[in-house]
Amino acid sequence: MHIHILGICGTFMGSLARIAQAAGYRVTGVDAAIYPPMSELLAEAGIEMTLGYDSELPSPRPDLVLIGNALSRGNPTVEAVLAEGIPYDSGPAWLTRELLAGRWILAVAGTHGKTTTTAMLAWILEHAGLAPGFLIGGAPKNFSESGRLGQGPFFVIEADEYDTAFFDKRAKFVHYRPRTVVLNHLEYDHADIYPDLAAIETQFHYLLRTVPGNGQVIYRDGLPALQRVLDRGCWSEAIPFAGKGRWTVELEDPAGSAWRVYEDGQLQGRVAWSLYGGFNAENGLAAILAARHAGVPVAISCAALSQFAGVRRRLEERGKVAGIRVYDDFAHHPTAIAATLQALRAREPQGRVLAVLEPRSNTMRLGVHRDELKASLDAADAFFAYAPPDLSWDLAAALGHPEHVFTDLDALVHAVVDVARPGDHLLVMSNGAFGGIHERLLRALEQKQMGQGMSDGR
Repeated sequence: MHIHILGICGTFMGSLARIAQAAGYRVTGVDAAIYPPMSELLAEAGIEMTLGYDSELPSPRPDLVLIGNALSRGNPTVEAVLAEGIPYDSGPAWLTRELLAGRWILAVAGTHGKTTTTAMLAWILEHAGLAPGFLIGGAPKNFSESGRLGQGPFFVIEADEYDTAFFDKRAKFVHYRPRTVVLNHLEYDHADIYPDLAAIETQFHYLLRTVPGNGQVIYRDGLPALQRVLDRGCWSEAIPFAGKGRWTVELEDPAGSAWRVYEDGQLQGRVAWSLYGGFNAENGLAAILAARHAGVPVAISCAALSQFAGVRRRLEERGKVAGIRVYDDFAHHPTAIAATLQALRAREPQGRVLAVLEPRSNTMRLGVHRDELKASLDAADAFFAYAPPDLSWDLAAALGHPEHVFTDLDALVHAVVDVARPGDHLLVMSNGAFGGIHERLLRALEQKQMGQGMSDGR
């Protein structure tokens, strides 16, 4: 059977493509943009990809077209599928119906931390010898793939609250029918889909309606939005973590490179790892509790997390030139931006942190978070921001420093490199490719180093 995926380089659809291929389907796909890390993972699997949408479909025609949620009516390929009567479906609905029936689904939901927590949970189950299947919306470093069927009953999935498809406006996670659910955060996002936070809370309520009575809902304590969701109805055991919940973490150092797990104040385990940040420790705790529901002892989970290598594009160091480090991070919501900066600051208290930001998400482009954006950058010693041409609001006015806002990427790179000095940490934050700025920065730093060497007579 030939499946053709529209929007194949999306984090969900790209992982789905690899799972479908492993299940024996012939898989091809198309996208408007093809960029890492998903493009690399698909290429490694030998999945054929086409760049750009038009009215042409593969010949011979595919048996089924899976349509990503970024596509809508008016897209030439979508119109061709409808006009020719080719069977189509959404990725979440097809995956659950065809490949996940009868399995124990562990779903990780929330505004922040989904990808990392999903990767942590999958790795814990793998370390415990359970050979889980998983679908992760990123590139986990402990695995060679972002999605696989697995061999046992367990399947770990990143449960996105974004809508399913142009013909199904429910959240993706409503399709998954999980037995174990992690609710990590809940803030307003996806302003292009949901009019307000209450609309997102309703989708989370629908998710809880699908969890069986013998299931578990593991939720972050102390968040009013999550509490409102639970108050609307929860028919499963609910376990709070962090905050004043039964399960908490205690950092052994400000950077969070080691931390302890407590249940009702009693020590249950310890993790020492290569990650940092209190938010990552709490993500780890959520993964530990979800794995515990699947039968994995806390001690084994802690041992697994001590070997957890992280996820690409989550505070990932991309290179170092002349004592200046360049990092890549997916942060694009003010809460995530602030937490990422604080984590890097805690780990590197001696060096300067220079933030480089692209407000690329649909919510950012609509200006929903513009009033919170400046404060989210407070932990940086300096910031530099790119204002894309289609931004609907004045980024320079919102940040209050027009000299640090650029409409040209080359000018931005030049400005950053001009002030960077040994010991600095350049933190690039965007949920897209950002024009390859990481490599541009590293090349420009190398050129600056070479120029200084020549001027010094070396």
